[in-house]
Amino acid sequence: MEFSQARAAKGGTDQAATPVRAAASRRLEPLRSVDAGLLNVSYYEEGPADGPVVVLLHGFPYDIHSYVDVAPQLAARGCRVIVPYLRGYGPTRFLEAKTPRSGEQAAVGDDMIALIDALKIPRAIFAGYDWGGRAACVGAALWPERCSGLVSVNGYLIQDIARAMVPGKPVREVAYWYQYYFQIERGRAGLAANRREIARILWKQWSPNWHFDEATFERTASAFDNPDYVDVVIHSYRHRYGLAESDPRYADLERRLAAQPVITAPTITLDGDADGVNPATDGTAHAAKFNRRLAHRIIPHAGHNLPQEEPEAFVAAVMDVVKA
Repeated sequence: MEFSQARAAKGGTDQAATPVRAAASRRLEPLRSVDAGLLNVSYYEEGPADGPVVVLLHGFPYDIHSYVDVAPQLAARGCRVIVPYLRGYGPTRFLEAKTPRSGEQAAVGDDMIALIDALKIPRAIFAGYDWGGRAACVGAALWPERCSGLVSVNGYLIQDIARAMVPGKPVREVAYWYQYYFQIERGRAGLAANRREIARILWKQWSPNWHFDEATFERTASAFDNPDYVDVVIHSYRHRYGLAESDPRYADLERRLAAQPVITAPTITLDGDADGVNPATDGTAHAAKFNRRLAHRIIPHAGHNLPQEEPEAFVAAVMDVVKA
């Protein structure tokens, strides 16, 4: 099935608020760490060692607790779940001070492959949203032999940097205010001084049905205290518009991504119908980028942080890919 909607199964157009499922005191811990590529990666692991491996990747400005309900549900279904802090977040650290603090798409995709290399995992399902969805798509496209399946919120997330300066419709451009702010040094200084305040605004704008409490926010916001957070975030948002140079080590990967490669893994794409930054679509615009897409699903009430807002829908997508 190429396109399906979850609305009917959940009561039509009912606009009830999304409940907060996990107690804010619950944390994904204990954390583990491993040297992987350029990083010492901090990650959470749960589930049987011999289960199908699922790597869950968070976005900006969030952290591993986007999966606080997803991880235990997948583990209970027999999956080995790996949830890493991305570069620039939480306890994850660069191994060398001289390494450029790049946030480009090739870097986050390469980090994921380095992590599964370090953990001696030959193949895994890659699943994510926002930056994490982009890392998952990059990994699936450039290392297809390592990807047994893909779950991606907002579809095909590999950036077409050559077309990045083509404007969209004004109603869409407004939602990207933070990206334009980050292009100037005032924006860098603003992020450095106000990282929590900016994140709080984005959470509310992007997920209008998600009524998170202060403890839930603070559990994640501590991840932004990473010393590399500002540099990685600013580079990410400048690079995607062609306004910052790549780290030369990723030049070949970025060249391959510029060709907008097709993803061959079994895939389910998701959209939240209340996403305040990337409005839900019927999925047809990205259909040609997946040659084994199992379904595109619109999840009622969900905003941008879909796995934390509607974890059951995210778990269902992952398990459908596991079974494919």
